[in-house]
Amino acid sequence: MSNVYRIGNMITALKNASMASKPVIEVMHTNNCESIAKLLERTGFLAEVKTFKPKGTSVKRLSLTLANGADGSFKLTNTKLYTKPSRRIYVKSSELMPVSGGYGVVVVSTPQGYMTGSEAKKKNLGGELICKVF
Repeated sequence: MSNVYRIGNMITALKNASMASKPVIEVMHTNNCESIAKLLERTGFLAEVKTFKPKGTSVKRLSLTLANGADGSFKLTNTKLYTKPSRRIYVKSSELMPVSGGYGVVVVSTPQGYMTGSEAKKKNLGGELICKVF
C-alpha cells in the first residue's frame, strides 16, 4: 500500500469520525501521516496526536482526537483528498488560495515538508496538493 493510500485513509477516517460523532480514531502509522496529523493539530482541527504500539504487535499506530468547537461540534466537518495514486496535482505558490474564507486549510507537500497553503505561500513554495480540511 502506498503512502498516498494511507494518507487518504487517514483523511477519510477523520471525516467519517466527525460525521459519526466519534471523538477518537486509530490509524496505521507512517511518518507522512504523523506529519499531516501534527499539522492538523497545530492548526486546531485535532486536539491530540499520539503514537503508540499495541501489545503483541510490532507496528505503530496513531491515535487522533478531534478538536471541539465552541458549540460542542467538531471543528473538522469535511475533507477533500486531491492527490491520488492515479493522479498527482502540483501547484505553484501563486495558485494557493484560502479555504472556506480562511476557516479551512490546504495541506501541501513541499520540498521543506508538509505545510499549510498559507505557510507555503509565505515561503513562496509550491508542491503537491494533498488535501483540503475545513
